[in-house]
Amino acid sequence: MGKEMVRAAVQVAPRKIEIREFPKPTIGPDDGLMRVEANGICGSDVETYKGHLPPMGAAERAPFIPGHEPIGIIEEVGEQAAARWGVAPGDRVALEVIVPCRACHDCLTGRYQACRNRRYGHGVTGVHVAPSLWGGFAEYLYISPTSVVHRIDKTLPAEVAVMFNPLGAGVRWAVHLGEVGLGDTVVVLGAGQRGLASVIAARAAGAGTIIVTGLASDAHKLALAREFGADHTLVVDGPDGVNTVEAVREITDGAMADVVLELTPMAAAPVTDALLSARHGGRVVLAGLKGGRQIPLNTDLIINRALRVVGAFGVDARGYAEAIALIESGRIPLEKLHTHTFGLDDTALAIETLAGEVPGEQPVHVSIHPNGS
Repeated sequence: MGKEMVRAAVQVAPRKIEIREFPKPTIGPDDGLMRVEANGICGSDVETYKGHLPPMGAAERAPFIPGHEPIGIIEEVGEQAAARWGVAPGDRVALEVIVPCRACHDCLTGRYQACRNRRYGHGVTGVHVAPSLWGGFAEYLYISPTSVVHRIDKTLPAEVAVMFNPLGAGVRWAVHLGEVGLGDTVVVLGAGQRGLASVIAARAAGAGTIIVTGLASDAHKLALAREFGADHTLVVDGPDGVNTVEAVREITDGAMADVVLELTPMAAAPVTDALLSARHGGRVVLAGLKGGRQIPLNTDLIINRALRVVGAFGVDARGYAEAIALIESGRIPLEKLHTHTFGLDDTALAIETLAGEVPGEQPVHVSIHPNGS
């Protein structure tokens, strides 16, 4: 008998995805195989699909299987891997994009995101790297010996459980990096999945006032922001668009914000808006990727306002763990964020839907379910 084959969506060029088949990996004592239930689509997937962002900054990684927000069921797992991860066949797990070595100085001192020996990543590694199935847009996903695995309740709907990644971003960016605390005023620039997740996380952390900005086309997202705890939503484009900084000044009676999160993709102006919206001594978290462009920066604003500005690189294990705990608590109606489910054959359509390119659709959270779950 021939080896069992696995279907996967492969990005071969900007805006070009092909369905290909790969041999189902043989699992040894130290690795595993996951049957993919769902994989959320991220704004970075959109920009990579368009060709604006190469995966992990390396264009030579194409062709590759996207999908860096996967959840699924452990299909096979080696004895050593099962003991290390604390999992067994049938368990549901979520995987982090980063696959560190777990042995270098950075890994051993808790900075595994900076691992100097990192060679692979889930959803960003080329299919030429054996066993090819590194991304979540596939029926099965290979779990390498050093992959970072999180268990997650398998009674949750897949489309809710798969929000571990955007909610993890909200937790890390707002609470861990932004240090949102009781009574703080928080401004979130950008009303996408991670902007809404930041509202949820900031509200859970005890923020006093939450202000969210968006475009006129984001009306449905801004409505969700209010539902999840935003006190004010601002439309910042079009003939009736407001000036972000002036609106924050008016809402806060001139006190400005304790924490500002800049989450807008590709746009330059919100970076300056973020700096101007923060109070003296405030905190600004930059997480919106700009496609490698040089963004004008008035450093005097940072100095004269005594600002703390921090870059947010993805999500770490603590952020994921706390996000998963929030999801499993059942206290947050996350199902309201999920708008679209697609099968593997419609991967390109799914990405274009999240990108806002499909007329008549109002996407918020979009996921691909390769096995039809």
